[in-house]
Amino acid sequence: MDMNAYLGGFAASLLKYPVWVINVISPNSNHDTLGAIYERGFIGTYHDWCEAFSTYPRTYDLIHAGGVFNIYQDRCNISLILLEIDRILWPEGTAIFRESVELLLKVSLLKQ
Repeated sequence: MDMNAYLGGFAASLLKYPVWVINVISPNSNHDTLGAIYERGFIGTYHDWCEAFSTYPRTYDLIHAGGVFNIYQDRCNISLILLEIDRILWPEGTAIFRESVELLLKVSLLKQ
């Protein structure tokens, strides 16, 4: 899952592997790129990460959260987003966070 897909670059980088990636676009983002993601042949959806994400009946092995906390830091509690990531991540799955140093420090303090 790419939590902040932009143009689907994360999914494009995994094309040679037998996996599928769901590209999630924030409705609060400055970029409405879901149409471009569909044109590239990828799957995607809009979702506000201040709310729960419907995952039934599946969980995800890998979550790419690049820039998600930057979008939502002033809108909702980022610890709830971390809880949502934990809920939808497969046990022993991996999450990749790409943020500014300040936000990563804030996230790491919430984890403790």
